[in-house]
Amino acid sequence: MCLGIPGEILEIDGHKARAEFWNVEKTVRIDIVGESVEEGDYILNHAGFAIRKIPEEEVEETMAIYESFLEGDEDEALEEIGATDATLTFGERPAAMGSDSETMVAPDPGDRRRGSQNADGTEGSTDGQ
Repeated sequence: MCLGIPGEILEIDGHKARAEFWNVEKTVRIDIVGESVEEGDYILNHAGFAIRKIPEEEVEETMAIYESFLEGDEDEALEEIGATDATLTFGERPAAMGSDSETMVAPDPGDRRRGSQNADGTEGSTDGQ
């Protein structure tokens, strides 16, 4: 099962946006959401793509569910999603959950399916070829 992660849109540049996920900023694509996304909106991110805009009236509940996952309170997390007969296991916590509150910025991998522009404006390859 794949899990979309909720995050807040900080700024938008065309079809890309910077979003914050528990003090980690990442670039996400917003062109497949199917709804208008604005700064301050919350989205579900999967593999670098915003797959759903979270309706304003669902943001607080959605964030509470994910917070319970991150806090490792398995019983509360299962109760929140109505799956009290299931079992959750958690691996290592992500670096973003460290003790400092400094925002981490993940590198933008770009679109590796096609070449990127070099500093001189010519097309180049992102895979070293």
